[in-house]
Amino acid sequence: MEKGNLNSIADIEGVTVGHTTLDADLSETDAVRTGVTAILPHAGNWFEEKVPAASFVLNGFGKTAGLIQVDELGVLESPIMLTNTFSVAAVLQGTMDWMLKQNPAIGDSTSSLNIVVGECNDSYLNSMRLMAVKPEHAAQAIDSASADFAQGAVGAGKGMICYGVKGGIGSSSRIARYEDEAFTVGALVLSNFGRKEEIAIANWLSDSPAPEKPDGSVIIVIATDAPLDSRQLKRIAKRAAIGLGRTGTHIHNGSGDIIIAFSTAGRVSHHSKETFRTATLLRDEHPLMAELFQGTIEATEEAVYQSLFHAETTTGRLGRVIEKGEFN
Repeated sequence: MEKGNLNSIADIEGVTVGHTTLDADLSETDAVRTGVTAILPHAGNWFEEKVPAASFVLNGFGKTAGLIQVDELGVLESPIMLTNTFSVAAVLQGTMDWMLKQNPAIGDSTSSLNIVVGECNDSYLNSMRLMAVKPEHAAQAIDSASADFAQGAVGAGKGMICYGVKGGIGSSSRIARYEDEAFTVGALVLSNFGRKEEIAIANWLSDSPAPEKPDGSVIIVIATDAPLDSRQLKRIAKRAAIGLGRTGTHIHNGSGDIIIAFSTAGRVSHHSKETFRTATLLRDEHPLMAELFQGTIEATEEAVYQSLFHAETTTGRLGRVIEKGEFN
């Protein structure tokens, strides 16, 4: 399918991505190779203008925050934050601090706040027990967000491994067209999954030994400007699993494979006094829905590959080296 101008999740108008990357050698045994990535759903106030959202848990070996409320109420009211497994609390705290400064009413004259944080385990390269990520790093990632964002071994992806080689952040987009209508769907992945022998990409040349590490994980974020509600977005999220599967993974027992989808159309006002809310939605049976399904699958598959193409050979704790994958 046709790609967006940027071929990234930022092809959805208003969506931006920011990173804080932590990269330091501490001793002969310890190294910091980690960070934070923030996906901002629009340029406004996310609490005041929520967006329709849903999640799909393909395999639940993960430690995310905020998904229960997303699925209960069908809206997202924060950035989607990504980090390592032991830093979910710090990133949640930092995002909370940032948003409370922007919204004095939260927790006072209005309701509480639901922040979404996803994680993958980067402990093979990163001294994760040191918990180097601090709350301020979440704020820095939010403040640095732009449409022109880096991919590969950056932000939350700094220490991640995918198919035995260096993984990290990858993104792609597709345009769904039917007659005079067109919508864009974009994917961003934090890739930290799969065994070397599983990868399905053609012309795979790497002969580096596969690291002995626990099963990994992946967080997939899908964004679209198509007018969809939370039920429809869950259907979209499920299709991302097919794109993931196309890359070769078998979805192992210890892999946390979690997908979050949101739409920038049809924002939901927090302070509306109206009894009823009306929304224009794409009909399920419309041909554009099938195009969005296909676009989600293609964008997810390519986003995984982009995370590999943009990565770089990384040396981490205990002198461990994970090489950039070689492709012909």
